[in-house]
Amino acid sequence: MSITAERKQELITEYATKPGDTGSADVQIAVLSERIANLTEHFKTHAKDNHSRRGLIKLVSQRRRLLDYVKACDQKRYEGLIARLGLRR
Repeated sequence: MSITAERKQELITEYATKPGDTGSADVQIAVLSERIANLTEHFKTHAKDNHSRRGLIKLVSQRRRLLDYVKACDQKRYEGLIARLGLRR
Protein backbone atom coordinates (compact mmCIF):
# COMPACT_ATOMS: atom_id res chain seq x y z
CA MET A 1 0.00 0.00 0.00
CA SER A 2 2.84 2.43 0.68
CA ILE A 3 5.26 3.56 -1.98
CA THR A 4 8.83 2.32 -2.16
CA ALA A 5 11.76 4.57 -1.40
CA GLU A 6 12.93 4.33 -5.02
CA ARG A 7 9.54 5.41 -6.38
CA LYS A 8 9.36 8.27 -3.90
CA GLN A 9 12.81 9.45 -4.97
CA GLU A 10 11.71 9.32 -8.63
CA LEU A 11 8.71 11.50 -7.82
CA ILE A 12 10.86 13.95 -5.89
CA THR A 13 13.31 14.36 -8.76
CA GLU A 14 10.51 14.66 -11.31
CA TYR A 15 8.44 17.28 -9.49
CA ALA A 16 11.17 19.22 -7.66
CA THR A 17 11.17 22.94 -8.40
CA LYS A 18 14.93 23.22 -7.80
CA PRO A 19 17.78 20.81 -6.95
CA GLY A 20 17.51 19.46 -3.43
CA ASP A 21 13.81 20.25 -3.19
CA THR A 22 11.98 17.58 -1.20
CA GLY A 23 9.19 19.47 0.52
CA SER A 24 7.60 21.87 -1.94
CA ALA A 25 3.87 21.65 -2.48
CA ASP A 26 4.39 20.14 -5.94
CA VAL A 27 6.45 17.26 -4.55
CA GLN A 28 4.06 16.69 -1.66
CA ILE A 29 1.07 16.57 -4.03
CA ALA A 30 2.85 14.10 -6.33
CA VAL A 31 3.74 11.79 -3.44
CA LEU A 32 0.21 11.98 -2.04
CA SER A 33 -1.23 11.21 -5.47
CA GLU A 34 0.92 8.10 -5.71
CA ARG A 35 -0.17 6.93 -2.26
CA ILE A 36 -3.82 7.60 -3.13
CA ALA A 37 -3.49 5.57 -6.33
CA ASN A 38 -1.95 2.67 -4.41
CA LEU A 39 -4.72 2.71 -1.82
CA THR A 40 -7.37 2.85 -4.52
CA GLU A 41 -5.90 -0.31 -6.06
CA HIS A 42 -5.89 -1.91 -2.60
CA PHE A 43 -9.62 -1.30 -2.23
CA LYS A 44 -10.38 -3.18 -5.45
CA THR A 45 -9.48 -6.41 -3.66
CA HIS A 46 -10.21 -5.40 -0.04
CA ALA A 47 -13.55 -3.64 -0.25
CA LYS A 48 -14.35 -3.89 3.46
CA ASP A 49 -11.10 -2.37 4.76
CA ASN A 50 -12.68 0.63 6.45
CA HIS A 51 -9.66 1.55 8.55
CA SER A 52 -7.55 2.12 5.46
CA ARG A 53 -10.47 3.93 3.82
CA ARG A 54 -10.30 6.53 6.59
CA GLY A 55 -6.62 7.01 5.81
CA LEU A 56 -7.46 7.43 2.13
CA ILE A 57 -9.97 10.15 2.95
CA LYS A 58 -7.33 11.96 5.03
CA LEU A 59 -4.82 11.76 2.17
CA VAL A 60 -7.33 13.12 -0.33
CA SER A 61 -8.19 15.99 2.01
CA GLN A 62 -4.52 16.83 2.54
CA ARG A 63 -3.90 16.83 -1.22
CA ARG A 64 -6.96 19.03 -1.73
CA ARG A 65 -5.61 21.60 0.79
CA LEU A 66 -2.20 21.63 -0.89
CA LEU A 67 -3.79 22.06 -4.32
CA ASP A 68 -5.89 24.95 -3.02
CA TYR A 69 -2.72 26.56 -1.67
CA VAL A 70 -0.91 26.23 -5.00
CA LYS A 71 -3.94 27.59 -6.84
CA ALA A 72 -4.06 30.64 -4.56
CA CYS A 73 -0.33 31.31 -5.02
CA ASP A 74 0.15 30.62 -8.72
CA GLN A 75 -2.68 29.70 -11.09
CA LYS A 76 -0.38 28.65 -13.98
CA ARG A 77 1.64 26.33 -11.73
CA TYR A 78 -1.60 24.80 -10.45
CA GLU A 79 -2.92 24.11 -13.95
CA GLY A 80 0.38 22.61 -15.04
CA LEU A 81 0.54 20.42 -11.95
CA ILE A 82 -2.95 18.93 -12.33
CA ALA A 83 -2.26 18.35 -16.03
CA ARG A 84 0.99 16.49 -15.25
CA LEU A 85 -0.66 14.38 -12.56
CA GLY A 86 -3.79 13.72 -14.57
CA LEU A 87 -6.12 15.00 -11.87
CA ARG A 88 -9.57 16.22 -12.73
CA ARG A 89 -10.72 19.42 -11.14
